[in-house]
Amino acid sequence: MINRHHLPLAVYYEHPEWFRPLFAELDRRSIQYVRIDAGCHRYNPTAADRNYALLVNRMSASAYLRGNAQGIFFTRDYLAYLERIGTRVINGCKAFSFEISKAAQLALLHSLGLATPRSRIVNCAIEAISAAEEIGFPVIIKPNIGGRGAGIIRLDSAPELAHAAASGTIGFGIDGTVLVQEFLPVRDGNITRIEILGGKFFYAIKVYTSQENFNLCPAEICGTEDEASGANRAGLADRPKTGLKVEAFTPPQEIIGAVEKIVAAAQIEVGSVEYLIDDRDGTVVYYDINALSNFVANAPQILGFDPHVRLVDYLEQQKERA
Repeated sequence: MINRHHLPLAVYYEHPEWFRPLFAELDRRSIQYVRIDAGCHRYNPTAADRNYALLVNRMSASAYLRGNAQGIFFTRDYLAYLERIGTRVINGCKAFSFEISKAAQLALLHSLGLATPRSRIVNCAIEAISAAEEIGFPVIIKPNIGGRGAGIIRLDSAPELAHAAASGTIGFGIDGTVLVQEFLPVRDGNITRIEILGGKFFYAIKVYTSQENFNLCPAEICGTEDEASGANRAGLADRPKTGLKVEAFTPPQEIIGAVEKIVAAAQIEVGSVEYLIDDRDGTVVYYDINALSNFVANAPQILGFDPHVRLVDYLEQQKERA
């Protein structure tokens, strides 16, 4: 009989740089853990023995930008397998299903009675044109499976969209699906990102944007993948993303409550939800759910604490309970 108290914690991840602070904190505490590369992995779907006391899923929907598209749908099935044999998984199969479908995120938000941007889900350029005409310009078009603003474009007129459709500028992503969505004027030039730990409010930040750059990830290594290619990759991990101003913020309690309901419904234990204030009428509009969320750069200066310390506290607690 396997002594489950001796089973290690597993960190399932894909990006080579994002999780250095997490690994460093685990090492500092001498916690037994294994690293699992989601981009190159295998499992036996008929095996019943558990190899890990706890697995934390840190797989990214943007893996296809780094040549690891094979890991995305593999991960969905692998997590389902782990749960089937009784492995405790943080951000399991259901949570990951929302990470890889913005269409599913919108449906969830609507089911909870929350405001979202007017949107249409389409799988061909002709329907994108019709959808934009229904919604009204300007619109943004975003891949259903994206991450950090990848593939999002803004179009201000029907002729501009027609040209984009004819020239193949619209990127339909790895599942051939995009969202055509109204472009909303953002009050005070910022969106709010609420981070969740253990399904509860962890912290929040305001992220200021020009409304032209759709990569609003506030972590240290969230430059574009083009920047991160080749020799530049290592350097990105050690500098904040340029041109992105962030500040700590405490949202109203009703918004915190709404976000906790969102992540509970999505079964996301560690992640974030983003919302904006529509400058036209002050409506709180929710538009993004992240089952993989990287913590803000310079967190001790901005927040007054290191989020990775509290994340590892949570992982230790959950490992003991598992």
